[in-house]
Order: sequence, then C-alpha cells, then structure tokens
Amino acid sequence: MSSRDLASRSQPSPAQLADVLERVLDKGIVIAGDIKINLLDIELLTVKLRLLIASADKAREMGIDWWEGDAFLSRRAEGDGNGALEQRLRRLETAAGLGDEKAGEDAT
Repeated sequence: MSSRDLASRSQPSPAQLADVLERVLDKGIVIAGDIKINLLDIELLTVKLRLLIASADKAREMGIDWWEGDAFLSRRAEGDGNGALEQRLRRLETAAGLGDEKAGEDAT
C-alpha cells in the first residue's frame, strides 16, 4: 500500500464532513468552560463561557430566538422605539448647535 493510498484514507471526504456538520446542527452541541485568574488566593477575574452550536430551527425549538429582536439582525425590530430616540437625539443636537453640522455632513 502506497503513502498516497494511506493519505486518501486518512482525510475525511466532503460527504463525511457534510454528514457530521448536519448532525451537529440538527442535534446541537454545547461547549462550556470557566476561566479563573487568581493571585495569592484572591480571585481577580472569572470568565464563564457557554457556546451553543445549532441550527436556527433547533435553537427556536429550545426557546432561543434573541436574533429576532436584534435591531442589527432583524428588520422586525425597527418599530422598537428607535425612532423616538433618534428624534430626541436630533432635538438635543439642534439645541447644542450641532444639528446644522450633522445635516452638512450627510450631504457630502
């Protein structure tokens, strides 16, 4: 058996990789870990990591749908009060004398 035959057997084929990815996204996988930094028995920093890898459909089944309310990721979140906040910001900029400069920047 040549080294070429061994190399072709050890590398996963695209079909196998696709199957593994499909299974992970279908079932989901959770990776959890904690990082603690101590100095002389004094806890300086604790980082808790929780990572969930799953398809969007699987995440919805588990009750996870935070991206649907995220203004950067969803068009549905536009009516969440940002318009009132932007109007208030414009009024404050105008009162501070910054409103005209902002309009001039938008035109260029």
